[in-house]
Amino acid sequence: MGMENPVYLDHNATTAVRPEARDAVALALAVTGNPSSVHGSGRTARRLVEDARDAVAALVGAEPACVVFTSGGTEANDLALRGVAKRARNLCSAVEHDSVLSVMDAIVEIPVDGDGVVDLDALEALLAGEDTPALVSVMLANNETGVLQPVAEVAALAHEHGALVHCDAVQAAGKMAIDFRALGCDLMSLSAHKIGGPPGVGALVVADDLALIPLLRGGGQERGRRAGTENVPGIAGFAAAARAALESLSDFARLGRWRDRIEDRLGQHASSRVFGFGAPRLANTSCLTMPGVEAETQVIQFDLAGIAVSAGAACSSGKVEPSRVLAAMGVDANEAATAIRVSLGWNTTEDDADKFVEAWIQVHGQADVHAQAYAGAHAA
Repeated sequence: MGMENPVYLDHNATTAVRPEARDAVALALAVTGNPSSVHGSGRTARRLVEDARDAVAALVGAEPACVVFTSGGTEANDLALRGVAKRARNLCSAVEHDSVLSVMDAIVEIPVDGDGVVDLDALEALLAGEDTPALVSVMLANNETGVLQPVAEVAALAHEHGALVHCDAVQAAGKMAIDFRALGCDLMSLSAHKIGGPPGVGALVVADDLALIPLLRGGGQERGRRAGTENVPGIAGFAAAARAALESLSDFARLGRWRDRIEDRLGQHASSRVFGFGAPRLANTSCLTMPGVEAETQVIQFDLAGIAVSAGAACSSGKVEPSRVLAAMGVDANEAATAIRVSLGWNTTEDDADKFVEAWIQVHGQADVHAQAYAGAHAA
């Protein structure tokens, strides 16, 4: 039987809609008008879209004119990687999200170290190895481990060799300070439902001097970079979430204290390993093992205890698959099979973190009892 008040610790999959975003969506739904219409109702809708463009740009330190609204992070990645002029080579880190890997053709993977951080020397060698234009895609924060990538250094190296740089910042936005200009990337993908906005809306930030070939053609919306009537309620909700996330960014650090306490307690109890521990990480994310217990079993047992966690990226129709990210980090397949992801969010409480630890100890204890019983029954 689950707890009366379920504990949700899968915020990297999607996080709760912020009250400000919910209210903004409701207010925008009451606006009748196409943002492309020139009459008063159309101008009201247009104002909502342009105010939202300002808010989303402010979240990542970009100019509003650089923001292109999309249907989410996946479309933003598609538009970034398919929308730039064809490049002879596509390079991406070995730990990128599937929505990047499935779009890029003939990928050359940039290796990562044992903590999952991209190898800059390897990237430089790959860039220097051929004198052909390249597109480099490196995420800002990994969705499974929370590990942060040195995107500014990646961009500097890439630009020295005439390459363009795309950064998937879907997991990082709203959880850490981001400055698009300082990072130096040419394209950056964002998603509303990762920061407390509604699902089904995102954005691609495009350097102002970069031409973009639209995937969706039709009207001239989004300055001709993405056709289709704008999703005004979704965009308004995205903006409200972006404002709230930016205002509360300094409060996000408290999640790191609770995350660290979880890891400390579990490490003392049963030598649980934390992947990416030696690298800078998002404050809210922990990818950790429960020795001897498969991830799928853990997810089920935690769910029965009223706690939602995941076994990795939530993009496989509910399937628990071996982690490609952990494999790229050199983690043994058997150990990787015992890893779950715990991700805290803007509405997580200290009590939620403590309840997770209590449930983890209980689940692990039950597994020990079953293992001992099994060993005893087969000892003869």
